[in-house]
Amino acid sequence: MAKMIVAGNWKMNASKEAVTALLSELKQGAVSVTNAQLVVFPPFPYLAQAQAELSGTSIAIGVQNICAASKGAYTGEVSLAMAKEFGVSYVLVGHSERRALYAEDDAQVAAKFIATQAMQLTPILCVGETLKQREQGLTISVVTGQIQAVIDAAGANSFANAVVAYEPVWAIGTGLTASPAQAQEVHQAIRAHVADVAPEHAVGLKILYGGSVTATSAEELFTQADIDGGLVGGASLQADSFLAIGQAAK
Repeated sequence: MAKMIVAGNWKMNASKEAVTALLSELKQGAVSVTNAQLVVFPPFPYLAQAQAELSGTSIAIGVQNICAASKGAYTGEVSLAMAKEFGVSYVLVGHSERRALYAEDDAQVAAKFIATQAMQLTPILCVGETLKQREQGLTISVVTGQIQAVIDAAGANSFANAVVAYEPVWAIGTGLTASPAQAQEVHQAIRAHVADVAPEHAVGLKILYGGSVTATSAEELFTQADIDGGLVGGASLQADSFLAIGQAAK
């Protein structure tokens, strides 16, 4: 069975000293994680440091956001080619905070997804519903709609080299977590939706759960049939908790 993926999104948290300490501990503890690919997503200023620290290790590097354009007058943006020079393998695309705080719509998300694959990097497509949408019974339609927007733009075959992360917006940074049954229901629906258009890619598609994942919640979440790892927020800033989540992968 292919390894799970346990990805740590540091968001806008870090310092040179903290990065050195965290990565040092992760390198030492990574040998205890045998069933998951560990990935860290540092802020852009620390990519060079992460590349140097993690060279020769099994821990992969990703970026939290990217510009779909290859170059030009895009003040403050970072291109995929730039990121790739620092050993990046994964790119978060459409994180709920990008959608909510920076008004990224489905078209922008799809453009970033396509550009990421064009650079031979792996997009982690983030999808999820708000609490209001869940209470209205719209969870599945919202999530599959976000996926369909990418399928419409990139084609169904694009999911041969992609990862999906289901992150219920109401569970991000709140301490709330979808129950294993709630998460499994959505993950199963995601896989089924991809299977409708690209059955050959659905079985092997990695679908991660994100939303206040902890070492405790990961134990049960990772036993669900359609959960293939986690997109971890706050718990990824502490080596012991992030490694424990990785060790929970079966």
